[in-house]
Amino acid sequence: MQIFGVDIGGSGIKGAPVDLDKGDLAQERCKVLTPHPATPEGVADGVKEVIDHFGWTGPVGLTFPGVIQDGATILTAANVDKSWIGTDARTLFSEKLGGLPVTLVNDADAAGLAEMRFGAGRGRKGTVIVLTFGTGIGSAVFTDGVLVANTELGHVELNGHDAEKKASSKAKEDGDLTWEHWARRVEKYLAHLEMLFSPELFIIGGGVSRKADKFLPHIKGIKAEIVPAQLQNNAGIVGAAMRAEERASAE
Repeated sequence: MQIFGVDIGGSGIKGAPVDLDKGDLAQERCKVLTPHPATPEGVADGVKEVIDHFGWTGPVGLTFPGVIQDGATILTAANVDKSWIGTDARTLFSEKLGGLPVTLVNDADAAGLAEMRFGAGRGRKGTVIVLTFGTGIGSAVFTDGVLVANTELGHVELNGHDAEKKASSKAKEDGDLTWEHWARRVEKYLAHLEMLFSPELFIIGGGVSRKADKFLPHIKGIKAEIVPAQLQNNAGIVGAAMRAEERASAE
């Protein structure tokens, strides 16, 4: 079965049809730049461009980098325009896409769902935390495979700052940090989360997961197992399609 997934990020909007039997993209993904400012109308136009590229006419799953209430209303918008807050995003996207059925899910939750079903978290019990490092830091927390939605742990306070301001991939790039220096920041962040949640496993996702060998060996002193995401930067697309499939099956 194929469902379309779109991952909306602070820097790019990417999507493709997803083969949900394999947990992989059915075609090479299409990516457009996230507009700046990333307003609702501008982002919706970007999503439409990605979907139109494939001529898709079925259900669509969309990730969003913020807290989503009741699968529709945006409550936070840390890395996109603040005008998203209070927006009925599901209606906005569905209207922009000519009435296609739209399912919304937090971006890191989507990546986590994909990793737990098809990737590094498959079959794992206990507490698992999936972290996506990019423009910010997204989080997905699972207990015995069950998602605790909208955790947004990139915004926990660390040394007086939002953790993502110091430990995201963007922070590494903006500060021109070496992998080792950045790994020390990530280690402090993981130690803080470990103190709060005592997870058995951390899964490190986002684009940086492709270069796990550059930084994971520098992270010491964490009791939990730490592994790179297996679906890497496609996890959000796959997870968005998974959620859309669930909704389509329930209706």
